[in-house]
Parts: sequence; C-alpha cells; structure tokens
Amino acid sequence: MRITIEAWRQPNHDADGHFETYVVDDATAEMSLLEVLDRLNEDLVAQGVEPIAFDSDCREGVCGACGMMVNDRPHGPTPNTPSCRQHLRHFPPNTTTLKLEPLRAKSFPVVRDLVVDRSALDRVIEAGGHVAINAGQATDADGTLTPHDTSEQSLDYAACIGCGACVAACPNGAAHLFAGAKLLHLAATTYGRQERGRRARAITGQMEQDFGPCSTYGECADVCPAGIELNAVAAVNREAMRFGFRRKPD
Repeated sequence: MRITIEAWRQPNHDADGHFETYVVDDATAEMSLLEVLDRLNEDLVAQGVEPIAFDSDCREGVCGACGMMVNDRPHGPTPNTPSCRQHLRHFPPNTTTLKLEPLRAKSFPVVRDLVVDRSALDRVIEAGGHVAINAGQATDADGTLTPHDTSEQSLDYAACIGCGACVAACPNGAAHLFAGAKLLHLAATTYGRQERGRRARAITGQMEQDFGPCSTYGECADVCPAGIELNAVAAVNREAMRFGFRRKPD
C-alpha cells in the first residue's frame, strides 16, 4: 500500500506549526497507525531528517498515551478504539491519505509535533481522583461486602485510561466524561464513598478551571477507548448538586 501522510510538525510549544507531506510506499493493511509512523520515521532518520515525535507506551490500548487526531477525529475512524489499535484495514475503502495532528484542545498545549501536555487531566486527579482517608490496618477482604453489580459498575468506570480523546472530541473542550468516570468509580467503593462530597467539589472545581462546559453533543462517548457511557457526564452535575444540598463532605 502507498500511504500519504500529512503530519503536523512543530518543534516546540512557542513555535508555529505546519503540515508536512510524506509517503510510505510499503505499508500493509495489518499495520497500526503507530507502526506506519515507525516505518516513516525509519525512512526520515535514514535521510537525516528529524523523526516525527509522538507518544506511545504499551501499544495495547491500555495506557492512553498514543492519542492523536487522525483525519480530524480523535484516535481514528473506528469508534471506541485507541490510536495504537487502529489498523489500516479498518479505514474506509480507498483511503490513501492520513492527516495526523496532535489532540486539539486549548487545555492540551502542543509539546512537539504530535505530542501534547495533558497535565490538566492530572490536576483533576490530584484534586480528588483518589481516596485519602485513614483506613487503619488492612481489613479482611470479605470484611465489608460490596454487591457484585456495584463492583462491576465501579470497575467499568475505572476503565478510563485518561487519553484525553473525549476532550479533543468536544467542541467546547469539556472533560465531563473523564471527571464523571472518576466520580462514579470512587463513589461506589467502600472507602471512596466516605469522601464523596469533598471529592465532587474538588474535581468539579478543578475541571472548571482547565476545561470548557459540556456541549451535550455526546461525541466524547463515541471516541472513548474504554467505552465510558454518557451517564458519566450527567454524574458531574449530579454529584456537585448532591454535595451542595448536603452542605458538607461525607
């Protein structure tokens, strides 16, 4: 396969960026997007050209590091699939051009080429995406029973990998799907629910500083590699209102 790649090149955050066009002559349908970039970078290095910088780690759809815009869509054409698992065979027939650029969101400044700084998501976690109570000694695993359905639901929301695709997909750059997943995950756990009110105030407060308001369009759920459902978005306002009515953290 002959694939034309229009890649965003930007040496640093302060420099102006632009698209450059490259060609990979020996791509195969089994290649993932990252493997195509690997092949292109091999050619660029051999030619003495600076390779395209992009994030990746596990390449198994677990870490969320590989997020990028592919033909104007976060991650690529296949819904709920990260960039590292997007293979050329999954693209529409006769696709010969790939437009690759960094995740587009005001809260994700470009570091270099396709690499962005997603520290804004880390700040949300630092604000309240954790359990911080004195639990004392470790108790027996069956000391506090949790219904099976509750545990499964909590794990479903814990599956969020923090890739930032939901933010890039939203016209307003909102992070409600991400924040809601954290709130619902921890609210269902035995110790996590003890900080439910404080956590809701902290997470929503930090989120509003760095991200935009929810657009209510639902693009975020369509691109989420973890398949987080839209009810996580509704949880943000619901948890914040719950805290307001109770007037104090749990």
